[in-house]
Amino acid sequence: MVKLPSLPIFNYPTTNLPQELREVELLILGAGWTSTFLIPLLEADSVSFAATTTTGHDGTTKFVFDPSSNDLGPYKALPTARTVLITFPLKGAGQSKHLVELYKQTHPHAGSTQASQPRFLQLGSTGIFQISDQTLWVTRHSSYDRSNDRAVAEDELRDLGGCVLNLAGLWGGARQPRNFLKRVAPTKEALKGKKSLHMVHGQDVARAILGMHRSFTPGERWMLTDMFVYDWYSLALGWGGGGYEGSDKDAEGPHPDWVRELMIEEDIKALPRSMETLGRCYDTRELWERLKMAPVRARI
Repeated sequence: MVKLPSLPIFNYPTTNLPQELREVELLILGAGWTSTFLIPLLEADSVSFAATTTTGHDGTTKFVFDPSSNDLGPYKALPTARTVLITFPLKGAGQSKHLVELYKQTHPHAGSTQASQPRFLQLGSTGIFQISDQTLWVTRHSSYDRSNDRAVAEDELRDLGGCVLNLAGLWGGARQPRNFLKRVAPTKEALKGKKSLHMVHGQDVARAILGMHRSFTPGERWMLTDMFVYDWYSLALGWGGGGYEGSDKDAEGPHPDWVRELMIEEDIKALPRSMETLGRCYDTRELWERLKMAPVRARI
């Protein structure tokens, strides 16, 4: 069963309404970190929505996905939605089909025509593209690990007409990249092994979700980054020990000196390193072009 993090209090639409009146544009299955950016955007754009959590706190609908259960009760409690956003990972064969079929069984009045069928949008990770012999530039059309449990479930959803949005590293709010450095590169040797990094801010994730809701693409897989390829050496030199307020302080700690030493040892004349040196560079222009938008929180 999926466990979701707690979230701040929002004014969610009430669920104490007759089934036929509980219709929303977007249903968020799993209101966690992403929802802290998505819900304010939906409210600002007057997009009707409902959200679930595993406990039903703060006005959400209680919903726990159990792939082994055929109990229709939890699904009957969900409102009818034009788009169903799945924020938690589905894994392996069968789970995507299970969720889609039980939702449709309990909402027969939805999708009376093909054009009004509920659409399912799954949030995934760009990690499935991290395979051996990958091309330098990686797009949504590139090879990926088809045996990965999440990729298997995502492909199943796509076969059912759903859409997948594979996200790069997430940041925003309490998730500050400056705090990552000490954990991922605690030593000079660990830093030496770090190459490229791809990120996307929660606000841009929310904007992309809303864009996909308004311009749905059945059966497609998309990748989302802020269109930057970051160099860990550049970040380590600029941030030092980092920390949340690192941007307002001089770089401290051993990381800047490690970068200086590594630049001499590896004959790196200036930063950032070349794309060829970094390897695994994500090209996500296609989604932004489709949505006719650009990131508003680029550059970490």
